[in-house]
Amino acid sequence: MSDPVGELDARFSDPTATARPWSDVDNTLSYAKIFWLSTVRNDQRPHVTPLPAVWAYGALHFCTGAGEQKGKNLERNPHVALTTGTAEQHAGLDVVVEGVAERVTDASRLTELAGLWKDRHDWDFTVQGDVFVQEGEHEALVFAVRPVKVLAFGKGEPFSQTRFRFA
Repeated sequence: MSDPVGELDARFSDPTATARPWSDVDNTLSYAKIFWLSTVRNDQRPHVTPLPAVWAYGALHFCTGAGEQKGKNLERNPHVALTTGTAEQHAGLDVVVEGVAERVTDASRLTELAGLWKDRHDWDFTVQGDVFVQEGEHEALVFAVRPVKVLAFGKGEPFSQTRFRFA
């Protein structure tokens, strides 16, 4: 599968800017430690929370307890946005991933993801049935978000906004 091609949005970019390559976005998603997950409550108010996520298999993966607010929100509306980047104003790349959160229930995929969580975040999960379990008792549902749209905001000179769309 070839890398998606970005489209520069000249309205929000320096006149000398070019579209950021997908490799920059892939690198940011692969090495980010914290993402901000945006979901929608039943009464349509937004809910935003920080969490670690893992970029693998063409999707961003995160986990949550079924009874947590984000878990409840996802039951009703699986459309989400995940953001990551840097606190720097004049350097770095901020990335927004929009898509639909889908449960991951395949035991072999969950086992692979648990290994990635350990490698990237030093979190210990075991797989029991179709969930992650931490410390033998805390169950977490695992979700995958395949990008529908990705926005990449290049900060510094030249500043840029690149959009990637997925079929």
